[in-house]
Amino acid sequence: MAMEGLVVRTTGSWYRVLAQAGTTVDCRLRGNYRLRGNKQTNPVAVGDRVVFDMQDDGTGVIGEVADRRNYIVRRATKLSKQTHVIAANIDLLCVVATLGLPRTSTGFIDRLLVTAEAYHIPACVVFNKSDLLSDPELYAAQAAMAAIYRHAGYPVLEVSALTGMGLDTLKAAIAGKTVLFSGHSGVGKSALLNAIEPGLGLKVGQISDWSLKGKHTTTFAEIFPFADGYLIDTPGIKEFGMVDFTPQELSHFFPEMRAVLHGCHFANCTHRHEPQCAVKKAVDDGLISEERYSNYLSIIESIEAGS
Repeated sequence: MAMEGLVVRTTGSWYRVLAQAGTTVDCRLRGNYRLRGNKQTNPVAVGDRVVFDMQDDGTGVIGEVADRRNYIVRRATKLSKQTHVIAANIDLLCVVATLGLPRTSTGFIDRLLVTAEAYHIPACVVFNKSDLLSDPELYAAQAAMAAIYRHAGYPVLEVSALTGMGLDTLKAAIAGKTVLFSGHSGVGKSALLNAIEPGLGLKVGQISDWSLKGKHTTTFAEIFPFADGYLIDTPGIKEFGMVDFTPQELSHFFPEMRAVLHGCHFANCTHRHEPQCAVKKAVDDGLISEERYSNYLSIIESIEAGS
């Protein structure tokens, strides 16, 4: 009997599917299922809607994956041309960042935001561990970084999973949506989800003493129901490898650059060395953050280097 469901967890070749009746079924992929091209390491991701057939042993076999409305994809490994789909059918990406223990760079944030723009996913930046801002240097650094992203047009939330600071605002922002939380290991994604929905009981890791970086606690992406929507927890990302971008189109995925592109003299302007460039002028005039522009240049270099 064919049934429909939502993929809520992927573990290697097995997929846990939430059926319409509210039950979960562990499913495999039909052996002759044709992959979506040959570039993706995982033809099924959390957030996918699927059709599966129940088997006599209580498991299911997925025979159909519905077309995705959108998805977040990253390079599978640094030098690989294959891609890995982190999650599909997302209403909001929350980039979880911290200013200390560990420190999140704007370069990492921008790579996630650019990918969200490219795949038509609204995004916001969530600064966790804001209870640590009694340190004047951390306070100033977070205020400066938050200003960069608010100026670029992104909602910015400053929260603390530990104290509950800002959680009501975050809950209101994500209610009724399928929300992907992503960021480095150690920024407190799982702790944040536990604070939002205490019944989850997700494992929370500690910061490694020797590296001041987080230890992986989430091994596989997983979806949890919350307030008429879903929360997606993902493994911590050390680096975010981007794929399928060209230098000419990259600026379209920076909203503040997109707003002035029409002023460039050349239609194929890459905003590096070309004369009469509206983006470079906007940077000089303080309308575009120098840090975001610097990250834009770094991403172009990595695109051209194929890394």
